[in-house]
Amino acid sequence: MATPEYIRAIRATAGHQLLYLPGVTAVVFDGQGRVLLGRRADTGRWAVPAGIAEPGEQPADVATREVFEETGVDCVVERVVLVRADKSPTTYPNGDQCQFLDITFRCRATGGEARVNDDESLEVDWFELDALPPLDEHGLFRIKQAVQDGPTWFEAGSTT
Repeated sequence: MATPEYIRAIRATAGHQLLYLPGVTAVVFDGQGRVLLGRRADTGRWAVPAGIAEPGEQPADVATREVFEETGVDCVVERVVLVRADKSPTTYPNGDQCQFLDITFRCRATGGEARVNDDESLEVDWFELDALPPLDEHGLFRIKQAVQDGPTWFEAGSTT
């Protein structure tokens, strides 16, 4: 994901120290029940669209913005699928450390054409649920939760 300008400004003074950031993931389905995925330019792996919220931006708006920016697909948010904090920080090749609080939404495509729409993706396509390309466990879990009609998933914290 492209680094938002406000994060770049923080990094200018904070250096590589750990930042805890609000992230949003969108699991988008079309009318045939296929899921929208993009093959990321930074890792070469397939993933669901995701991004970082800008200050003051509502999470559902982040989801629809990121989907359009990355894939050219318009969508509407249907519901919150899960809320999850990363268990450990991610360290990027430049030394920056981030840990994300992710809100995942189930979304429905309403228009547009799936295509590479920015420099963050190498490919964009729709996939049948029984024919997904290799995905990391986080992506698979988010899709699994989005398919279900259960309550929003969250990991209960420890009680002391």
